[in-house]
Amino acid sequence: MTTKKIALLGVLATSALILSACSSSDTATSDSANSPTASAPAVSTPAATAESDAAAGTASVVVTTTMLGDVTKDIVICGGGTVEVLMPNGADPHDFSASSDQVASMINADLVVANGLGFEAGLIDSMANATSDGANVFEVAPLLNPIEFGGASHSEEGDVHSDEEGDVHSDEEGDVHSDEEGDVHGSLDPHFWFDMNRMATAAELIGAELTTVTGDAAYTTCAATTATQIRAAESDVRATLESVPADKRILVTDHDALGYLADVYGYEIAGTVIPAGTTLAEPSSADLAALVATIEAEGVTAIFANTSAPTSLAEAVAAESGSNITVTPLYVESLGEPGSPAATYIDMMRANAQLIAEGLQG
Repeated sequence: MTTKKIALLGVLATSALILSACSSSDTATSDSANSPTASAPAVSTPAATAESDAAAGTASVVVTTTMLGDVTKDIVICGGGTVEVLMPNGADPHDFSASSDQVASMINADLVVANGLGFEAGLIDSMANATSDGANVFEVAPLLNPIEFGGASHSEEGDVHSDEEGDVHSDEEGDVHSDEEGDVHGSLDPHFWFDMNRMATAAELIGAELTTVTGDAAYTTCAATTATQIRAAESDVRATLESVPADKRILVTDHDALGYLADVYGYEIAGTVIPAGTTLAEPSSADLAALVATIEAEGVTAIFANTSAPTSLAEAVAAESGSNITVTPLYVESLGEPGSPAATYIDMMRANAQLIAEGLQG
């Protein structure tokens, strides 16, 4: 690579942090389960009556991410209650921050469903403050046998996790629980939803927790139905991804977010534009030069970007590689808008599988 090219990459690298910062929206929007698109029989519950309403089986739930929000809505619509999703569609969850009203909603809710493992970096302080004021925060990702970034699954004695059949396993006491210390596990990959069987297990865990909070077994039953639907859809996603020849299953992504997909479906992550599990990191010129060399050596035909983040850096790397490479944005960390191909979690996974298959075989 010429000195001029490396210098160009250096300029691009220094602009990465600015670009990523511009990608996030601090605008607070909520998605209630009694909206026209997701109706449920109850309205939001204030803190003064939360305990009595929860006992009646009508839960008020706040969810951090759009993927978990969609799955939780299905459960709550079935069992009764309301759901507020903190992040709007298209937000970058790594740097999204909550408004004061949203923090109040977390405190007043019967349950706050969060991804965990440091995924919602901009919400960590808000969730900690809400927890100290009485919020019941349930982090899902630590309970799903998370994998290491670039490695295999992380399983410790007593962890809750899913197996190939999607069964729920708890600790020796039989409890389903979150990481009580709220630690950020920097080496563990929080992007578990790219394994649909793990997401199905997450649905079961959320239903079980709602049953614990409300005393209503309907949430567990409703969650089992949601989990069955997710596992059924996984067969379609598997068929699409396995249609790509084995020698073409090479992924280059905008950041390290597809580890679970690669692990489950036999893909290789050859490199990432941002060499980290978050969009908040900044690549160096040396990182970008190494990625260009990898792209050329591996014969990569596509870079998969992120609809929640700018694609400029990925496009520059593609152009710098000197070959005909497409940049295809995936729905990586947020659902699409209503009416888009990724308006629900299942639709998101089907859309991503199709985009990956087309990008690698096009």
